[in-house]
Amino acid sequence: MRPSRRRLLALTGAAAVLPAAARMAAAQPYPTRPVRLMVGFPAGGPNDILARLIAQWLTDRLGRPFVVENRPGASGNIATEAVVRAPADGYTLLLVGPANAIGASLYANLSFNFLRDIAPVAGITREPLVMVVHPSVPARTVAQFIADAKAHAGPIKMASTGSGSSPHVSGELVTTTTRAAALPHVPALADVVPGYEASAVTGIGAPKETSAEIIATLNTAINAAFADPTMKARLADTGGTMLAGSPAEFGRLLVQETEKWAEVVKSSGAKPD
Repeated sequence: MRPSRRRLLALTGAAAVLPAAARMAAAQPYPTRPVRLMVGFPAGGPNDILARLIAQWLTDRLGRPFVVENRPGASGNIATEAVVRAPADGYTLLLVGPANAIGASLYANLSFNFLRDIAPVAGITREPLVMVVHPSVPARTVAQFIADAKAHAGPIKMASTGSGSSPHVSGELVTTTTRAAALPHVPALADVVPGYEASAVTGIGAPKETSAEIIATLNTAINAAFADPTMKARLADTGGTMLAGSPAEFGRLLVQETEKWAEVVKSSGAKPD
């Protein structure tokens, strides 16, 4: 049975409209729908707080919801793998942290390679780590602590958040080379141990095949936060120093951090819990 002339015209019109609609959708600026920002640690922690700050900024700046999704476990590797396996369309991002740089060498059988499979988008902050001691410890400076440790043959206990964690490997490195802006009266460990540097570098990453255009859009939006007085104050409240720069600059920093912690993991013999 042959279709009526009216039916043929309707079908032809629909066929003509579909490609045009597809072209219009493709031409819309990123993002056109909600974006997930994966965090490898529970809600309420420092990674989560930072992620929610930047997610709200991106939501306001780019006009679509950026939603934090917590996927804790395996020192951030569960969340990282989820991003590695996600489509490279800019709608699944990763909050990158020190656990990624450390885990690259700490875990021998990962199904992904962090530096190869995650594309750097933008840095957010570099946060100093702080050495604290129990009030019963007589030492009041790092120099005194080192002297006391050398004078007593017994073991010294160091608390951390787990084997291979940022506090653990930072202790193994015996925290930045300069004083933290949030703690201007606290001397840097490098004042006593020249060259010592241990800090928490955070930023945003994406699946490796994500387009340069999407990465540039996100990088520009994130860097704009560093010029906004309200965001600058909120980021400063986290205790970190802002990491403005290009995706390439953030990528080079991640390589440096990964190589540094690989040496510490190897020399210390650190193993995952």
